Amino acid sequence: MEASEKDQLKELRDRLMVSPRLVWDQADPATLEAIMAYGEQYKIFLDRAKTEREAVAEIERQAKARGFVDLAAGIPGPKTYYNYKGKTMILTVRGRRPLSEGLRLVAVHIDSPRLDLKQYPVYEDTDLAFLKTHYYGGIKKYQWLARPLAIHGVILKADGTKVELTIGEDHSDPVFTVCDLLPHLARKLQMDKKLSEAIEGEKLNVLVGSLPLGDKETKERFKLYLLKHLEEKYGIREEDFISAELEIVPAGPARDLGWDRSLVGGYGQDDRSCAYAALEAILAAPEPEYTSLALFYDKEEVGSDGNTAAKSCLLEEIVETLLERAGESPQARRRSLMASLALSGDVTGALDPDYPEVHEKRNAARLGYGVAFHKYGGSGGKYNTNDANAEYVAWIRKIFQEYNVVWQAGQLGKVDEGGGGTIAKYLAIHGMEILDCGTPLLSMHSPFEVASKADLYMTFKAYQAFFNAI
Repeated sequence: MEASEKDQLKELRDRLMVSPRLVWDQADPATLEAIMAYGEQYKIFLDRAKTEREAVAEIERQAKARGFVDLAAGIPGPKTYYNYKGKTMILTVRGRRPLSEGLRLVAVHIDSPRLDLKQYPVYEDTDLAFLKTHYYGGIKKYQWLARPLAIHGVILKADGTKVELTIGEDHSDPVFTVCDLLPHLARKLQMDKKLSEAIEGEKLNVLVGSLPLGDKETKERFKLYLLKHLEEKYGIREEDFISAELEIVPAGPARDLGWDRSLVGGYGQDDRSCAYAALEAILAAPEPEYTSLALFYDKEEVGSDGNTAAKSCLLEEIVETLLERAGESPQARRRSLMASLALSGDVTGALDPDYPEVHEKRNAARLGYGVAFHKYGGSGGKYNTNDANAEYVAWIRKIFQEYNVVWQAGQLGKVDEGGGGTIAKYLAIHGMEILDCGTPLLSMHSPFEVASKADLYMTFKAYQAFFNAI
């Protein structure tokens, strides 16, 4: 074959065929520096936002520092925040066009799989003090055994006093753990069982102490010692756990992963990788053409049920308020939402080379190849999903190209293997265009998820492009 013919075939192949783009191959020195700098700030956010309440507090802190004012307080301003019950947050930036012409929304979630304490968690057994838990979201139970754990959350006493707890993160703090069975005795009880049955949910009990109070005649003296400690240090009693939201999360900070420091390992990257990207994108947004909203929802990992979740009426209430403030009719709410464009910012599972059999390689996202969008998610025959129309996907491709966003398209696993949904379907009921778009992860839903700094940065770039696009 002649050299000229080879060149023609190469040109034809490059022009007609999809060629995945590795972010590291596309990045110039300035972009590489920006990627690494973004990763450093992102790790700080992960450490400060291990629960949805902490995420809301950190988002509010950063928003106030950038000139956002409280929408609920009626303070006028082009940039506002709305803190809903301390568990959901909405940031808004007013655009040049009327709201009735549509909004630009990036919706993410700030809850993550974890262990929650039960209403009566404190008990003792075999002269040890424990806390009973109920796992939250989709977890592999064995991943939570024999590892350092921390306690984050709030306790509301009967008089309304709020006690905030964060124990296990400072180097001087104690940590906690769920004990595992030694392999010498685990053959029948664990190893001969299916993985889903080897660890029982009722055995995810957190070891929290071993000191007694009183003598051998004292009833439940190990539990009593713990309760006495809690009263002396925090002023709480056993009954106060009934009105508490205490979450058991992995102890310790997010870390650089790999000798080249190109990856981030840590808890809660589903979905705080997208939450941080949405936060940074809207904080940096100049006056956009269309009013922009970043929505940080709770309860996605348990089906988006509840008054702080995407199924709630919160979005409609916020849009009505914004219409009123802008001098437009609140009755334009439906028209405004139907004319809106949105991204559902949620992570996806990256192709794992150790488990390629669950992926369909041609349509799997890969670490390092940029932000990933899903035209649809769900499972099986596209059940429980929003399926974005071709016109909207084409528009997203266009703006990503204009803003030099490195992106990839994918889906979560083989058709019959499983799958998963996001909050996209709950926003789509308002008639808006919406597409799933987020960061690929390895070890998704584990206590130590893995993301590429390149993909994290491109997720931010994608949301920034979306807010700025006309």
